[in-house]
Amino acid sequence: MAQAPPRILVNPVYCTTLNAIPGFKIVQQFGIARGLTVRTPNVGKQVFAGFASLGGGESTVFMDMAEKARETALQRMLEHAGAIGANAIIGMRYDTQEIVQGMTEVLAYGTAVAIVPIN
Repeated sequence: MAQAPPRILVNPVYCTTLNAIPGFKIVQQFGIARGLTVRTPNVGKQVFAGFASLGGGESTVFMDMAEKARETALQRMLEHAGAIGANAIIGMRYDTQEIVQGMTEVLAYGTAVAIVPIN
């Protein structure tokens, strides 16, 4: 059985919403790195969340789902950036949209770059 290639991740320390990383110089750009996930809670959780929403307030079911979706999208973006040769991501953003009722797409994206410390 063929072994999967090792995953190369960009260190999250070098993933920023800024357009530069202080103390580092961008030496190469690789284009957009992205990570995508689509999530929906299972039927039981949807029913529970529906009843919980009758009382108002935060929905922990959907908050947990959203947080897991953001983390998955972020990890996939870090993997994509590493796979194309980057060691950092600048201009990182999240985008989200509802595809159909209860099914949410979360996209993490940014510019994959190679950085070196400024002497």
